[in-house]
Amino acid sequence: MQVEIKVPQLPESVSEGTLGDWYKQVGDSVAVDENIVDLETDKVVLEIVASKAGVIESIGYASGDTVNAGDVLGVINTEAAAAAAESAAPAEDGAVAGRAGPAVRKLLNENSLSADDVAGTGKKGAILKADVERHLQQQAAPAAEPAAVVAPTPTPSAAPIPQAGRNDRRVPMSRLRSRIAERLKQAQNTAALLTTFNEVNLKPMMDSRAAYRDAFEKAHGVKLGMMSFFTSAAVEALKRFPAVNASIDGDDIVYHDYFDIGIAVSSERGLVVPILRDADQMSYAEIEQSIRNMGLRARDGKLGIDELTGGTFSITNGGIFGSMLSTPILNPPQSAILGMHSIQQRAVVIDGEIVVRPMMYLALTYDHRIIDGKDAVQFLVTIKNVLEDPARLLLGV
Repeated sequence: MQVEIKVPQLPESVSEGTLGDWYKQVGDSVAVDENIVDLETDKVVLEIVASKAGVIESIGYASGDTVNAGDVLGVINTEAAAAAAESAAPAEDGAVAGRAGPAVRKLLNENSLSADDVAGTGKKGAILKADVERHLQQQAAPAAEPAAVVAPTPTPSAAPIPQAGRNDRRVPMSRLRSRIAERLKQAQNTAALLTTFNEVNLKPMMDSRAAYRDAFEKAHGVKLGMMSFFTSAAVEALKRFPAVNASIDGDDIVYHDYFDIGIAVSSERGLVVPILRDADQMSYAEIEQSIRNMGLRARDGKLGIDELTGGTFSITNGGIFGSMLSTPILNPPQSAILGMHSIQQRAVVIDGEIVVRPMMYLALTYDHRIIDGKDAVQFLVTIKNVLEDPARLLLGV
């Protein structure tokens, strides 16, 4: 029986995708749910897996091709699965087949190499052609000198590796990077962007973390970080200033009576903003666990499109990279974004005395078409007050 390999149904916000690496070629065996090819969309990389076991009979598209939902990428012959199993090579050859494509296996055989000789840098340890070439170059290096390290050929989603000399390296912009550029430019072109700043003394928050860190981790199995404090403070401020949680749709203002907070996460492919749904109903432990899980899935490229769609407000933390002050750009159609920055020990005046405190600059970039300056400033002051006195959340003041 022949089974089609199809592009899955995509959400309305995603019209098309670009094919990434093919992990199987014509003639290769494939198991149920085994990844065949990656599909890069505007938001995430999706894995297209085999619905049935069999042998790849045909492939209709190449890496880099643009495809739409429902397009037939290839065909699996399920009747060939049994025959392929009967004629399988010895165990070592089978291991090679599972870790490398036909072209790589050919290169290994030509150079009398096995899969165990080469360290794979591809997805799930797959051996790439560049891995074999690097191994061969290392073998050919003079014995008196250390083997030269040759980086794998950069993919469109990876930054090119600088080489010696005056070279220009042209790498196609990934679909995600292109989408990021498009949305950021859209925000600048359509919104009346303005940024207001404030600074917050984080000693009360840090004292609370220190006092309850061990008990919190023992009770909930997750570390007590800063993001749960900032997310909860932002939700409280959004409740008090609904315009910051609203968006513009044509000539209407849409006020959202729910709080879906986007948390910006940096991944190898670029910046993604997974969403904490109904953050106002989440405990500190649930917020920390959700952010941790989203960060891991972002790192592994496992975030689903539904996890990146929507959101009424966003938080980004440039402080983890050392940023002291910045003006973040909002994520349309949202009307505001909170920027966190690095914590600096600075001298400040408290109750008439100069003391040293862990201080952070906060930035709120907002769309002045819908949010007045007074509301924006007071929104940021609310976050400051809550962080400087966490008991306010319990008392509702």
